[in-house]
This record gives sequence, C-alpha cells and structure tokens, in this order.
Amino acid sequence: MGLDIKMNEKIALVTGGAGFIGSHLCEYLLEKGFKVICVDNLSTGSEENIKHLKNNKNFKFLKKDVREDLDINEKINYIFDLASRASPKDFKIYPIDILTTNGFGVYNLLNLAEKNNAKFLFSSTSEVYGDPKEHPQKETYWGNVNPVGIRGCYDEAKRFAEAMVIAFVKERTLDARIIRIFNTYGPRLNEYDGRVVSNFITQALKNEPLTVYGDGNQTRSFCYVSDMVEGIYEAMMRGEKGDVYNLGNEEEYKILDIAKIIKELTNSDSEIVFNDLPEDDPKIRKPDISKVMKYLNWKPTVKLKEGLERTIEYFKKKI
Repeated sequence: MGLDIKMNEKIALVTGGAGFIGSHLCEYLLEKGFKVICVDNLSTGSEENIKHLKNNKNFKFLKKDVREDLDINEKINYIFDLASRASPKDFKIYPIDILTTNGFGVYNLLNLAEKNNAKFLFSSTSEVYGDPKEHPQKETYWGNVNPVGIRGCYDEAKRFAEAMVIAFVKERTLDARIIRIFNTYGPRLNEYDGRVVSNFITQALKNEPLTVYGDGNQTRSFCYVSDMVEGIYEAMMRGEKGDVYNLGNEEEYKILDIAKIIKELTNSDSEIVFNDLPEDDPKIRKPDISKVMKYLNWKPTVKLKEGLERTIEYFKKKI
C-alpha cells in the first residue's frame, strides 16, 4: 500500500531508516512535513526504533535490502542513504556484507535517484580518514587507511562509495552530496554494538568493569544525535552538488575521560580496566567543521554531559 500522495508534497526515502541515526532522521523529516519511505533490512536496525511512527499516515516502512530492487513506485524527491553496518564488532564478522552494501547498494540507490531526478545524500564516515596524520581532519584530507586491515572492509567500502557518488555527479550530472559522520551517540544506540559510549554506559549500569583499549589517551569527538540529524538535513537541503561535509562535534575528549564521566553520571561502582588497542584503531579523531559552519550555518549545540544524561536514561530502560 503506497502513501497518499498529493501534488507538491515532498517524498524522502531513508535507507537504514530503522537504525540509530536513520530512525531519528525519519522522525525529523515527518516533523518537517515530508512523506517518508523507510527502507531497512533489519540486519542492525530494529522495528522497535520506528514503531511510534507506524501509525503516521505519512510514513511507510519497507523491509528491503538496498542491494536488491526496492520496487518503489512513488516519485521520490530526496534519498538519504544511511544503509550500512557500522559497528566495529561487524568488521570481523560481516566484511563482505559491508563492502557489497556500500558497493551494489549505493549503485542501486544512485540509479534510483537518477530515475526520479531526486537529490541524493550519501552518509560516509570519519573512518575514511583512517588513523589520521592531519589533526583536526578537514574534508580535503585524503586519509591514512590500511585497505587490508581489520577495518579495511568499512573504511574502503565508504571510500569506494564516495568515489561512485562523485562519478554519478560528473558523468550523470546527479545532484548528490556526501557527509562524513563522526562519532555520534544518543537514544536508540545499540547497547551491544561495540562503540565507546554504548560500551561504557552498558558496563557502568551493570557495574561491570569499564573496558578501555590502549592507555585511554586516544581521542574522539562525540556528537549528539539530534545535532547530527539537523546537520544531515542541512547538508541535503543547502549542500552543494558534488560537495563533501564533515558532520560532528569539535569538542575532543580522551577515551579515559569519557569512561570517568560516564562512571560519575551513572553512580557506578565499576572499575576501569585496560585492554590491548585493536588493530588500526585511530589514535586521534576530531572534525574540522568550519566548512559546514560557514556554508550550512550548522554547528552542534548539545553539550556532552547533557547528551550523555539523556542517553543513560534511555539505556536504563533497555538494560
């Protein structure tokens, strides 16, 4: 059953729409007056994330895989591609899935965008910068990636997909842009996906040891999901054809400090323990967001402790 479409209505396709960021984006677009088609094969997404949207007449969910024919008959105006496994735990287990989703899947969606004359946004990642030798990382930095390392399936999949998006812009004149998402956290983050914030909160709430890899002096920058979704929207609506935009928070924290903050906010009795640093794990990570601040008038507003408190409240209901 299709959406009830009227003239001049905006229809957005969100792939990976039942995932962490994708579900928040679907919600945001509905609030903006869009008709939303959410596509997800539920390999990492969850219908629980979108169950509150299913009674909305402007929302439709399709359990589909982007590597296959989506069989969508509606005239789509915007395609937000967020479909891909992104958990570090999956890099070892599902490397081919990750590579083909960002290969065949992105190719299918780019063709769908061309067919519909739709604007296209590809969600890439800060992982394209690898273990960076430039700090902070600008969009002009080419990265330092090990293509045959444990993270290569994700890093290189996203780099290949970026190249394909730009090829469609140049050869097919498609109106597409790329965002590079830096560490993002908030409600609906999967508690067992192996990311820093979810790991620490889950361990702290269970009073289990907080596992810090390496000496904890490696850095990350954390963006709250509501800020990220607004950035994604602005990149689609105001971003230039063929351009690339970093989206993330400029505030940089040591991993060890994040562990201490979460321990304090959860009143946890957990001890902090140290394990070996995983292969090719980046030592530093911080976005240069001067470009999006200047051209998209976007910058994050949610402070780390505020965002963590909201995230902890969500996790308390899950654990």
